[in-house]
Amino acid sequence: MNNQLGSNKNQPIQTQPKSKILGSEALLKCLIAENVTVIFGYPGGAIMPVYDSLYFYEDKLKHVLVRHEQGAAFAAQGYARVSGKVGVALSTSGPGATNLITGLADALIDSTPIVCITGQVFSHLLGTDAFQETDVINTSIPVTKWSAQITEAKDIAGVMAKAFYIAKSGRPGPVLIDITKNAQIEPIDNFEYKPCLSIATYNSKPKLQLDKVAKAATLINSSKRPYILAGQGVLLSDASKELVAFSEKTGVPVACTLLGLGAIPTEHPNYVGYLGMHGNYGPNVNTNNCDLLIAIGMRFDDRVTGNVSKYAKQAKVIHIDIDHAEINKIIKTDVAIVADAKDALVALIENCKKNNHADWIETFEQFKKVEYDKVINNEIHSTGTLRMAEVINRLSEISKGEAIIVTDVGQHQMITSRYYQYKSPRTNVTSGGAGSMGFSLPASIGAKFALPKQKVVAIMGDGGFQMNIQELGTVMQYKVPVKILILNNNFLGMVRQWQELFHEKRYSSTELQNPDFIKISEGYGIMAKRVDEREHLDQALKEFWESETAFLLEVVVGCQHNVFPMVPSGAGVSEILLEKN
Repeated sequence: MNNQLGSNKNQPIQTQPKSKILGSEALLKCLIAENVTVIFGYPGGAIMPVYDSLYFYEDKLKHVLVRHEQGAAFAAQGYARVSGKVGVALSTSGPGATNLITGLADALIDSTPIVCITGQVFSHLLGTDAFQETDVINTSIPVTKWSAQITEAKDIAGVMAKAFYIAKSGRPGPVLIDITKNAQIEPIDNFEYKPCLSIATYNSKPKLQLDKVAKAATLINSSKRPYILAGQGVLLSDASKELVAFSEKTGVPVACTLLGLGAIPTEHPNYVGYLGMHGNYGPNVNTNNCDLLIAIGMRFDDRVTGNVSKYAKQAKVIHIDIDHAEINKIIKTDVAIVADAKDALVALIENCKKNNHADWIETFEQFKKVEYDKVINNEIHSTGTLRMAEVINRLSEISKGEAIIVTDVGQHQMITSRYYQYKSPRTNVTSGGAGSMGFSLPASIGAKFALPKQKVVAIMGDGGFQMNIQELGTVMQYKVPVKILILNNNFLGMVRQWQELFHEKRYSSTELQNPDFIKISEGYGIMAKRVDEREHLDQALKEFWESETAFLLEVVVGCQHNVFPMVPSGAGVSEILLEKN
């Protein structure tokens, strides 16, 4: 095998030009050419030729056998999110393919580059309702950046090259490739793979418009209360250093969205907190006090804006995003810079004057003191039953903010986003836009395969854990040393909170009767411990953190605790509540 695969992308990668190979082997050679080393998948009849060929490529392609195809898609996402590379998932046709759909939807809305490959029935059987035939192309169109079906082996190289290019370029996203069984077993003469470098109808990286940069710089230089909202686009473009440099030069405070956490270290003096429905008090209130919003790589989703009619009406808006479709979609923009976040920030650093906004930043500090007194102090220095916040606060202190944190969806997700102190980019992995319960366990497996030397902590509730609990089998089989933290309140906690606050405490179908998670974990050969008393928490967290093998820690927390602050549905961001009315 050529050791220089992918090193010179302008040259075709040719393998065994005089011999024939099967389509299934060609597919694997495409993955190798794209520097793929790990695949997450589950075999079945329609993809069996690929798995047969994979048997001979185990030294080049590590296949991780998950326990459910949704787990494969989530694991591929975890891999992609921490590594910046394209994650790959493999499944069979029919239910195997449709089980990927949630993961594809999750990846699309969170801009995660994954390529999912599904087997399909023989071409001559398409449309006949053959065994395990599903029209996965039409099923997946709404939840993919691109999808295509391969029915002839000769098309494999071209389609796969295009798939990887689309997945990782521009605004990243998921791609699905469906390959019929006959295409997998057909021979190919003179196979070669040439990576895709451009597509005529697809502008993956818009040219930076310097006149727009100049207009933005003029607004920034003259602003008295400018405010940066940093989203995941900063991380996707590897622009964290540029964000910090821009903030330090201009003196502009920075708040992060849920997926933007880690774009700037939480201890940085210009970092003012976490945005959104359960974000920090000051960042939400001051959205309606600033005179200039500088949105970088974020899309003004409803969890950030609250009631749009009450959102930042007093402010000018600069919106930097690589996706033109996000401009003016929700919030009217005064200056739009359609560009890669790093390119835009580099240009703004050059064009903006050095400035200081200490008085403006001090207003955030005053709000922080109010929030600490009314919310945070009671959460992390609690008496009575254990609270999620004190668990996450201590984990953050013990880990020194150095873990890759993979959260599920619910109260624990919001608490972790509020209380874990992220120090580095790509250390916060969560399901943001789709809000997929069951995300964290398989995504943490993918993250650990991507960065095996990093400590990975999967944080979840008792509800989310049971969505993909079967992936403990993957942890067991591959001895994946992930740390699994279950914050167990025996409820679907976030739904229960809404029922309490807005539905007169009608707790309809939210209380959970749970199994013994410790026995289940031990059945999978995974070390496990339960804590329900405060005096045992610290020692258990230290043991959990220091463990060299997989470790499941269940912490029993209060079942009636709520997450505050909170922007109620229909309210503006400045109407954020610090406590229950």
